[in-house]
Amino acid sequence: MAKADFSTPRPLRIGLIVLIALIHVAAFFGLMRAFAPGVVDQAVEKVTSAIFVTITAPTPTPTPPPPPPRASTEREQGAEGAAGKKAKPREETAPEAKIVISEKPAPKASSTGTENRSGASQGEGTGAGNTGSGTGAGGEGSGQGGGIAAKAEKIAGDINSARDYDRKTRDLRLGKSVTVAITVGVDGNPKGCRVVRPSPDDAANRTTCDLAMKRFRFRPATNRAGQPVESVYGWQQRWWDPRQ
Repeated sequence: MAKADFSTPRPLRIGLIVLIALIHVAAFFGLMRAFAPGVVDQAVEKVTSAIFVTITAPTPTPTPPPPPPRASTEREQGAEGAAGKKAKPREETAPEAKIVISEKPAPKASSTGTENRSGASQGEGTGAGNTGSGTGAGGEGSGQGGGIAAKAEKIAGDINSARDYDRKTRDLRLGKSVTVAITVGVDGNPKGCRVVRPSPDDAANRTTCDLAMKRFRFRPATNRAGQPVESVYGWQQRWWDPRQ
């Protein structure tokens, strides 16, 4: 025949034991509080002080006040003045170059010709680059010509650049030269040009005359009376050959 199991489960037994212990502790504290209340209060205070921790917040440091603004030591500047008027430079013109002709005292006439003026004129005899019937530049005649006392002098202009000539005919003129005769008027400007001794490069010969007419300026020749006269000025243009 089987026996009935009237045993209490283990968890239930543990709970009952704890409950009975708590009842005894409560009864013990109740008796202690009744007969010695001060002891119980001290015990409770110690227990609670061990559990609860008082945290004291640090006192905030006061923020220092901002420093007072510094007094400005710079002087106040005055208002900007009005802009000055733009200066306009005075117009200047370069003086025109003058050809100084030295004056020499006129000598006494050494001829008994009937012409009123001397110099080159067309006719018989050698004049100033041409033929004439009066006493010209070193020639003979019956006029009152005093001859050329001072030859024409080149005072401006030059031909010294290879770029002035055509490169296509360069080999024809290298190491050669051309001589031209330039007719100089009484105002010092060229009036004409002709090739006297040509080079093998005909184009360079013509170019030399053209450049002389455009660039050259002269102090005109003068006669014995110091008067400017027309004359002929010779110019030789040589082309250097770097291969020689």
